[in-house]
Amino acid sequence: MKCLIIAAGRGSRLSHKGDCKPLIEVGGTALIKRVISTANRVGIINFLVVTGHNKEKIRSYLEGVSLGEKIEIHFVYNNEWKKENGLSVLKAKDYINEKFILLMADHIFDPKILLKLKNQTIHDDEIILAVDSNTINNPYVDMEDVTKVQVKNGLIVNIGKNIKNFNAFDTGIFLCTSSIFCALQKSIQAGDSTLSGGIRILASNQKARVIDINDNFWIDVDDEKALQKANCIIKSLDNDKSNS
Repeated sequence: MKCLIIAAGRGSRLSHKGDCKPLIEVGGTALIKRVISTANRVGIINFLVVTGHNKEKIRSYLEGVSLGEKIEIHFVYNNEWKKENGLSVLKAKDYINEKFILLMADHIFDPKILLKLKNQTIHDDEIILAVDSNTINNPYVDMEDVTKVQVKNGLIVNIGKNIKNFNAFDTGIFLCTSSIFCALQKSIQAGDSTLSGGIRILASNQKARVIDINDNFWIDVDDEKALQKANCIIKSLDNDKSNS
């Protein structure tokens, strides 16, 4: 199974920490390397990274990771990286024709989430999103920025940053089929180039399912506050490992 990682954006809210957000370190390790290592822990060895801003710097770094970890990392460039993230996903259309994992370069998460998702049975016209149903005082979620999800009977009813009725959060961890590319094309043609726009197309046909992450950890490292929280979590997890 391939893993598609979106690493095209500038990450302006963390630009004071470096000129390349995927390479900003959490617990001494670059964000994107943490994502790749987490996926590798559940058996994924073939990666496709969509680059945009600072593409050569990311590519140079990951070529070193590829050699050191003995994994395959390929690249596709999104020349429209300043636009919405759905365009970055669509850039992979000609490179993936089987089911695949879709991840964000700036989301840190427990590998148990990915293992559970990876082992789901999925039809060719579906996608499955890992969601967090802990929507009350979740300490790791920025309510103003998080993508919200309305779920009913295991299916996505609605998804977006500004929806009023929701009972889960989008973790940015997906199991996809090529149906996501067709849905994104339709959404973009209708004027919505977000990934959520494509998901809404699938949801309208009851083809967007969810699994719940339960109590497993995830965080979108999108600003200074989230970066500090992520560093604390990683430090705590490392301490637990050293004491076990």
